Amino acid sequence: MKKILSLCLMLVLFAACGSLDQKSQSGLKGNWTITSVTYPGSEYIKVTSFDVADSQCFVGSSWNFISNNNKGTMTVAKGGCPSFSSPIVWTVTKTGDFTLKITEGQKAKRVSEGYFLKMQNQTENSFQLVDNVTVGGKTVAVTYNFSKI
Repeated sequence: MKKILSLCLMLVLFAACGSLDQKSQSGLKGNWTITSVTYPGSEYIKVTSFDVADSQCFVGSSWNFISNNNKGTMTVAKGGCPSFSSPIVWTVTKTGDFTLKITEGQKAKRVSEGYFLKMQNQTENSFQLVDNVTVGGKTVAVTYNFSKI
């Protein structure tokens, strides 16, 4: 029975790893900053990003991605905004889905909520994450533009 359970667990792990985009993930390795956050109506509408702060507070935030274990950190330290820093766990799939868990020092498996974004336009020095959020009953695409530090 233990062998069957172990085999099933291994098959699930191999299947899950097969859907990850290793090239995209290793391309994120290093330190990044968000250079801008854009969305339609941004001059009139405020959006809270990642349940942390106003989306514009993330401009200038620091992100570190470690590709061999899909961990890292994010730090918001913009004047007039709440300071926030947390470990993160993330993945990129072959379809460009980017998952993000803000763990705030907890083990990732204990964090039951996260964020699903789309990764776009990845180059050696930049990429975008797009989050579809509901504002006033409408879906709005919030684009986070990252640049490598």
